[in-house]
Amino acid sequence: MTSIFIRKALRSDAQTIAEFNAAMALETEGLCLDVSRLLLGVAGLFDNADKGFYLIAEHNGSVVGQMMITYEWSDWRNGIFWWIQSVYVHPEFRAQKIYRTLYEHAIALAKEQQNVCGLRLYVEKENERAHHVYEKLGMTLTNYDMYEVDFVLKR
Repeated sequence: MTSIFIRKALRSDAQTIAEFNAAMALETEGLCLDVSRLLLGVAGLFDNADKGFYLIAEHNGSVVGQMMITYEWSDWRNGIFWWIQSVYVHPEFRAQKIYRTLYEHAIALAKEQQNVCGLRLYVEKENERAHHVYEKLGMTLTNYDMYEVDFVLKR
């Protein structure tokens, strides 16, 4: 396994995060996202830490993976779910447990908090590889489908 270091992202990582987000959208959904808009979105998280944070996976000082954590209040649990989003691992580093390392780091951070009641994520129904990875890590499929109205991408 490759030696990986996980850390919270810094504002200086914003360009890489935006580029990784653009690559992920193109790869997973065939979407060409506006990198300028992505940069503003990434900066928005750094400007508003109450919305979440990014974790970065590094190998030899280079960013090779990322994960964004955002927050959702659960009145049923009187706690906060951490939503895993914007996951991307550079193609050269896939199948080297980069995501597992990011995920385990996020779990450890969440357990340090007194108000985190769990972690959640959404995944495309057809992405069987991702389903398998998440299940292998102990996550379970929920009974919920997701609906949305998207005012930006208008899909």
